[in-house]
Amino acid sequence: MTTPLLEVKGLRMHFPITEGIVTRRTVGEVKAVDGVDFTVGRGETLGLVGESGCGKTTTGRCILRLENPTAGSIVYDGVDIASLGQREMVKLRQKIQVIFQDPFSSLNPRMKIGQIIAEPMKVHGIEPDAAKRQARVLELLTTCGLNAGFADRYPHEMSGGQRQRVGIARALAMNPEFIVCDEPVSALDVSIQAQVINLLEDLREKFGLTYLFIAHDLSVVRHLCQRVAVMYLGRIVELADSDELFDNPQHPYTKALLAAVPVPDPLVEQGRVFRPVQGEVPSPINPPSGCVFHPRCPSAVASCKVSRPETRETRPGHFVACTEV
Repeated sequence: MTTPLLEVKGLRMHFPITEGIVTRRTVGEVKAVDGVDFTVGRGETLGLVGESGCGKTTTGRCILRLENPTAGSIVYDGVDIASLGQREMVKLRQKIQVIFQDPFSSLNPRMKIGQIIAEPMKVHGIEPDAAKRQARVLELLTTCGLNAGFADRYPHEMSGGQRQRVGIARALAMNPEFIVCDEPVSALDVSIQAQVINLLEDLREKFGLTYLFIAHDLSVVRHLCQRVAVMYLGRIVELADSDELFDNPQHPYTKALLAAVPVPDPLVEQGRVFRPVQGEVPSPINPPSGCVFHPRCPSAVASCKVSRPETRETRPGHFVACTEV
């Protein structure tokens, strides 16, 4: 990979737990993200997968600086975002955009679609002329597969897939380089999911975009992403090229995730032996010592309880945080 567009090192996001009414005091912390490292190359789509509560969305929010990280660096195109003030971040907002998970709550119900897409252009001074802004809005709607007449509609007059296309058009209005896609298809019907995924892929090729694609659906990730990072309880346990990770998973957690994916063949599915991961996900308030997956891992040994495994390159471009691989 060439020089990465985004480089995340040692990222931590710990949310304090406080109690008391008059005197607030910190009694603990939720370790939502606890030491994450990865890079995203220019023009690449990196998939970030894992079960609910593992820290995927929090990682994306830290990159967007919607959350101020507790520790670590987020270097975007040579600039450490984590150390920038609010004024400096305003300039970067044009380059880094987001597509939210819920296409309804992320759109202002009191504004028409044309106003929603035009607003960021007006706020950032990208297109001061109102007529040219309107023309750009119609162009973006067409690019995202919507009729120009949708500019005069309100969000509640559109379907979920149409609203998500509006969210994509709003992100493109800033002419960004990098987009955080926070589970952009999880709230949509399966048939609509395929359309939105194909749209995102076409837009990446057309505009040279770079994506961080956060998702649950592994089949979607395999179709769209060049590389995949697997998260568990605030840490990345495996990272590899998409085909390599799906064909040769190394970490026990990754193997369990892939084993849970149904096979679209009744005969094959009937003959499969599925062994689900035992136990519950530990609390991020008090994560296990050593390897965070060891209480549920079928391959755990005594050392897994003591020391946190270092991420090693077991094959070219394939990184695993497990001592038993």
